[in-house]
Amino acid sequence: MITTGVSWADGPLLSFDLESTGLDPATDRIVAASLVSILPQQAPQVRTWLADPGVQIPAEATAIHGISTEHARAHGQNIAEAVAEIVGELGRSWSSTTPLCVFNASFDLSLLAAELRRHHGQDLVVAGPVVDPMCLDRHLDRYRKGKRTLGALCAHYRVRLEKAHTSTDDALAAARLAWRLAKSYPDKVGGVALAELHQRQIGWHREHTRGFADYLDRLAARTADPVEAGELRARASVERAAAGQWPLRAVVQPVEV
Repeated sequence: MITTGVSWADGPLLSFDLESTGLDPATDRIVAASLVSILPQQAPQVRTWLADPGVQIPAEATAIHGISTEHARAHGQNIAEAVAEIVGELGRSWSSTTPLCVFNASFDLSLLAAELRRHHGQDLVVAGPVVDPMCLDRHLDRYRKGKRTLGALCAHYRVRLEKAHTSTDDALAAARLAWRLAKSYPDKVGGVALAELHQRQIGWHREHTRGFADYLDRLAARTADPVEAGELRARASVERAAAGQWPLRAVVQPVEV
């Protein structure tokens, strides 16, 4: 049921999304980014960046977001300049009363933080509350089977996603998801003060991460191959150490590769 009560989801709201060279925030790089500003009764305002990451974009990443190394080099902005502009835009708009919506925030924001350290030697400041639809959904409907990707959640909640894996459309879809979850769960999400909701998500992320680490340990115990079992246990250890590190993974040190 969708409620009509007043909620932070009615705006103002920012939504942010990145496309990258891969899935490791310490070693991978930003290729594209979008920041969407949503104000009540106004059309969304979108700022986009296409960046030359300074490294090869793997073919498997290009297959997902469509941006090749050649295209990024020919048309992309210098990555250091792009990172400075992204962080500057966030600093001007993100505040205690204007939350930042990011799907899988611990990846996107940790990658941005690593790029900021890599190119400018600075730390990313969490300037206001974060709303992560993936974190919310994992807590609100934890026993639902199936994927928890942006596309899967948009299909489940009947939210429009026009072109997956483009930063602007992904950012818009994340904002729509946040609105839908806020209106569907007013007691747990929509009617909760932003600062409190941010703190709740830290706890929910911790709970999920520890549960996933326990699952990896159980999987390792059933695995006959000792090498594979060791890899699973090592991954479980990493996940367990990261529990509670939301929306930024603690001190992601950028790696030059």
